[in-house]
Amino acid sequence: IKMRRHRVFLLCTVGLCVISFLHYYKALHYVSLLRELSAPYPNIKSFIMVTGFFWREKGAATTPLSPSSPDEAPPFPGIRQLDAKDPIEMMGDLHTRLYHLQDDRTAYFVRTKAGALCFRQGTEAAAPREYSARAAGSVAHGDGEGPPGMAAGQRKPLQVQQQPSLSPKAKSRSRGSGKRLVKCVCRPGWHGPYCGVPTMVYHSNLPTKERLIPRETPRRVINAININHEFDLLHARLHELADAVDLFLICESNFTAYGDRRPLTFLQLLLNGTYDYVRHKILYVFLDHFPEGGRQDGWIADDYLRTFLTQNGLSRVVGARPDDVFVINDADEIPAREGLLFLKLFDGWTEPFAIHMRKSLYGFFWKQFGTLEVVSGCTVGMLQKVYDGDGIKLRRREYYSMPGFRKYENETGHILVQWSVGSPVHFAGWHCSWCFKPEGIYFKLVSAQNGDFPRWGDYEDKRDLNYIRDLIRTGGWFDGSQQEYPPVDPKEHMYAPKYILENFGKYHYLLENPY
Repeated sequence: IKMRRHRVFLLCTVGLCVISFLHYYKALHYVSLLRELSAPYPNIKSFIMVTGFFWREKGAATTPLSPSSPDEAPPFPGIRQLDAKDPIEMMGDLHTRLYHLQDDRTAYFVRTKAGALCFRQGTEAAAPREYSARAAGSVAHGDGEGPPGMAAGQRKPLQVQQQPSLSPKAKSRSRGSGKRLVKCVCRPGWHGPYCGVPTMVYHSNLPTKERLIPRETPRRVINAININHEFDLLHARLHELADAVDLFLICESNFTAYGDRRPLTFLQLLLNGTYDYVRHKILYVFLDHFPEGGRQDGWIADDYLRTFLTQNGLSRVVGARPDDVFVINDADEIPAREGLLFLKLFDGWTEPFAIHMRKSLYGFFWKQFGTLEVVSGCTVGMLQKVYDGDGIKLRRREYYSMPGFRKYENETGHILVQWSVGSPVHFAGWHCSWCFKPEGIYFKLVSAQNGDFPRWGDYEDKRDLNYIRDLIRTGGWFDGSQQEYPPVDPKEHMYAPKYILENFGKYHYLLENPY
């Protein structure tokens, strides 16, 4: 009997070894195993290059380390060190300051002469003559300036049949009544009795569309992100959302997700005035340590970034109310302004909510099928009571299994039913994955956490800049596969954020395939 048990155990062990080998065979195929095993540190070359370029101790030379070969280069050579001082010394108390959240006093709705309450941006002839003239002049000159809400209105609306503006209840009351109904006349892309429901919400799976009513006081919207080197996408986000979001929580660390030192480039850009156009809405969050165990298990580091961002950031916000909106995104996820503005201005939607985003790879020219649907937001009250103030728990979909779920639902009377802004056809934002120049993709490879295997930054041939350029040219992936992409037209609705489209010269590498 003992012999049989030993045989069974031995067979099981051999079987597990075979399965493990087959599982990782594809990854092992891309690197010389003997070369990696013989090296004192498997990725020492990349470590030295990145560390030498990005990190210098106090008093060290400011000249970046030159690459050892023309095919491997340090990331974003166009960004120079902005000041010889240690950026942590320059920071002062910036990372500990409090932010006092104020109410948004913008007049988003207007009362017509007939007595209807209408959303300015979504209504035809709803605004006073002075407002309309200013808006028309702004559009004619293409400068995007003017009253709040007009910039996004210049985006080409979806070509959908406009539905009647009256709610079903209003229609039923109108039958048999001789009184003339007072209603708003909606512009294309806007719906509902107040013309304040954008198409991306109108065609969503929101279960309470018939209960939506404007708020007397708008919610405040808090948008939280971690930043590494996605500076072009950050500009697009800030310009897209500046008049819908009340506060941007932006977290930067002096460690990469892999655990290597990196410079505080965003901090330097913030201090030198690059973001002065929205500086009054930015709260800087500084993560000065790497989580224990994050090097061995990269998902610990990945999760901790969002946990620290949320807990440190919100702890420094003064005046937040439980019904304010909290939205957490990755830096390559940009929600559309209209969706967040709807959440800000209306009562009656359920929580938590996800966002359907247009999927792109390397640039908006490689559009992928379907959408990326990510659970992204809820009220501040639900975040604190159900998710323990932890942004990574919000990003997961198990809200109904959280300990405080039923208690929060019973205490508040809120309907906790998850829904998604947008749909697979009507995008509510953009997800532009690996949308960098080749040098930026190189840095993303070597900065990635030690958890999303295969970790392509560990393989020398995948870091070759010529290889990366070829991936951008063909739309291929690091495993050698080629994807099928639907045809795209730069003039199509929701092709890219408005700011990127209006600055073609700067962002041409994202709008047209440079190779």
